[in-house]
Amino acid sequence: MHTKSADTSVQIQTDFNQTLPLHIANLTCVRAGKAMPFTREQMSAIDKMPIKAPVAVNFMGLTTDEQADRKHHGGPLKAVHQLPIATYEQINAEFGLKVRIGTLGENLTTEAVNGLPEMDETTVCIGDVYQYGQLREDKISGEDGVQLRIVQPRRPCYKINDQIGQFTKVPNIAAWVSKQGIAGWYFQVVRDGLIHADLPVYLVKRPYPFATLKTLWQLANSKEKFDADVIEPWLAIECLEDSWKKVLAKKTRQG
Repeated sequence: MHTKSADTSVQIQTDFNQTLPLHIANLTCVRAGKAMPFTREQMSAIDKMPIKAPVAVNFMGLTTDEQADRKHHGGPLKAVHQLPIATYEQINAEFGLKVRIGTLGENLTTEAVNGLPEMDETTVCIGDVYQYGQLREDKISGEDGVQLRIVQPRRPCYKINDQIGQFTKVPNIAAWVSKQGIAGWYFQVVRDGLIHADLPVYLVKRPYPFATLKTLWQLANSKEKFDADVIEPWLAIECLEDSWKKVLAKKTRQG
């Protein structure tokens, strides 16, 4: 009697914790903004518009992108911002709005490939390094492409309220976005280069597979305290931006 055995070689894994590098997405849009008059008699570059031509990226971000408030935006640890399209879908569904993509300050928009999930707070981790551009051993072909490392989530601020509030009376959307943990994330630039739409996106390093942004938001927003063995692995992540480590350290249960 013949018994058919299961063929594990054809099983499909539908997450990013696989053999790397892994082609997970394609870059569908690159955006940049110029500082312009905003609410409260301030300037802001939160409104980002698509860029058609390749743009250079260095340690400070896209060379054509501006940040009006350099104290709270931009810099090496907030060089490039990515936001899932789903964030807009969730905001629009929750509040009955039609906020367009690019309104909330993101530089990059991606689309999943190969049956994998979208890049979002449930699938990306602190410390992940992504290559936006073709893989060519130790270099990127034609210098098109960059390598970016996730170092922190984005903290929604009042400018999200002011930006959307120009067209609606909905109060404090920023607080709702923060509570949901759907604010996107900031990259540190690992390798300079040129970036443009239609580049493939590869996950090339994942040193901390436990450190999803969803988990980080849950820990940071929790009113509870946690055992040291829950918090200490996060504090050991060298690239996690310091202010997040301070928040997490305060969540450690004493005694």
